[in-house]
Amino acid sequence: MKHMLITDDDANYRKLLGHYLTHEGFRVTEAPNGREAMAVLGKQVIDLAILDVMMPEVDGLTLCDHIRKNYDIPIILLSARDQLSDKEQGYLHGTDDYMTKPLELPELLFRIKALFRRYSLASSDKIKLNQLIIDRKNYEVAVGDEVFFPPLKEFELLAQLAEYPGRVFSRDELIRLIWGTDYSGDERTVDVHIKRLRKRFSEYEQGFAIHTIRGIGYKLEVSAS
Repeated sequence: MKHMLITDDDANYRKLLGHYLTHEGFRVTEAPNGREAMAVLGKQVIDLAILDVMMPEVDGLTLCDHIRKNYDIPIILLSARDQLSDKEQGYLHGTDDYMTKPLELPELLFRIKALFRRYSLASSDKIKLNQLIIDRKNYEVAVGDEVFFPPLKEFELLAQLAEYPGRVFSRDELIRLIWGTDYSGDERTVDVHIKRLRKRFSEYEQGFAIHTIRGIGYKLEVSAS
């Protein structure tokens, strides 16, 4: 299920969009301003962001800059402003699409689906961390001429962290993403697999490093090349 972030300071508008998109089969998280949206992005995996331009604390254009810098997800900006110069600013700040209010909900859905198709076609099966390449299609990790085939859960854990470098994942979140919601073990499983990954790739730390975030979980950082 795709996870949508709706950020708008108009609670009624958030409710309208959220109800419609939930009915269409999406999971929806709402934020009333850009600052809270940044917090959501730092804690949850979001697949597409819908942002109002005019918001308190952190506006939509600034939030758009933040998302484009830190996440590879589609962005739709919403605004009552329909001048060409306003749209230009939206695209200069990195949005993928720009819609003016009031909007037709079916049209929003069409555009969301089009963006997911575009991002799906553009996405790669490979994640590159300097000299290290994670091949999600073949479940292998390559470093130069050497190829590794880590155990499945180790591979999935590494790929999950590597897909969102710099993002903190809680242990509970990693359990749900890698082992599933029906997993009966505890969070120490994550610690054990992280320890194995670090040991397995200890000679190749120039590519990446997995950092422990005390009391929360882990994040992967790409090392400077």
